[in-house]
Amino acid sequence: MARKLMTEQGQTLPLNEILDGDCIERMNALPAGSVDLIFADPPYNLQLKGDLHRPDNSLVDAVDDHWDQFSSFAAYDKFTRDWLAAAKRLLKPNGAIWVIGSYHNIFRVGAALQDNEFWVLNDVVWRKSNPMPNFRGKRLTNAHETLIWASRDEHSKYTFNYEALKELNDGVQMRSDWVLPICTGHERLKDEHGDKAHPTQKPESLLHRILIATTNAGDVVLDPFFGTGTTGAVAKMLGRDFIGIEREAAYRKVAAERIARVRRFDASALEITGSKRAEPRVPFGQVVERGMLRPGEELYSLGNRFIAKVRADGTLIGTDVKGSIHQVGAHLEGAPSCNGWTYWHFKRDGKMIPIDILRQQIRAELESSDGRKH
Repeated sequence: MARKLMTEQGQTLPLNEILDGDCIERMNALPAGSVDLIFADPPYNLQLKGDLHRPDNSLVDAVDDHWDQFSSFAAYDKFTRDWLAAAKRLLKPNGAIWVIGSYHNIFRVGAALQDNEFWVLNDVVWRKSNPMPNFRGKRLTNAHETLIWASRDEHSKYTFNYEALKELNDGVQMRSDWVLPICTGHERLKDEHGDKAHPTQKPESLLHRILIATTNAGDVVLDPFFGTGTTGAVAKMLGRDFIGIEREAAYRKVAAERIARVRRFDASALEITGSKRAEPRVPFGQVVERGMLRPGEELYSLGNRFIAKVRADGTLIGTDVKGSIHQVGAHLEGAPSCNGWTYWHFKRDGKMIPIDILRQQIRAELESSDGRKH
């Protein structure tokens, strides 16, 4: 699956590979401006003091690996600034980054993001539907992690597939609190001893939502803290290319085996609902001048409460108002705004048909003529 991509600068980009070594050194060796999205799950710097036990005195498998240990907050902050600088260099001008963390580190990472002049777009609360309980009973159960989504800079035209996220959410606008389970059962990877292969393995559902929301098929996604390869596995499924960086050989082995088992979705399944803002703009006047609606023809509001007539210049006239399809609809409804394309309907063979059907016909012709669908 691994392939090489030649950048405009003549450098090679190692797609769909897991690179070993230090993430900062590896990122600095890759071509600048070559990555569309970065997903980063950096060390939490938990500062654990001693073992953690359950009420039955069994030991909790906590995050106590050497890669999560730093000598001080200053050391962690320097590490954070350095990897974020390397990440920003790699992003394309319209690229973006997601960083996930717990209360131990996310505030420090957020400050470093802003100091590096990334432009914060949202913070997302991943609320775990099945969190680990608080065994000592001295604090609230820690049931969430925080993600920060930021564009490369304030002027980046970042990818956001709003309509696709809305479809994922049963037709309702996606909120910034995501209720998803942690890894359990068959998704939780185990090592040869039957233990968890990685203590902070992220669920595929989380990466699926992120990649659907902020990438397109064929984009390059980099994960500098690759772990057991959740980012790579989901990227492969969704037709995105990935670059993983992981210094721990045991994690690289598990990730490579995992990704090799993944089947990429077929091309038709990779298509997502596009943003209406990205579709060609069609003035209502084009509908009139092309004879799809005639001057003097009546349009009907939702529920037939109001009627307006089409004018030759593409405006409407009602009993006491005239203007665009949007202005007239808003005036009649007493609303600050109105989407006239979905508000107004015309009659054909006794049926009420939204005028947006006519706009879609024109758009389909435009897309066909410029080869978008070929």
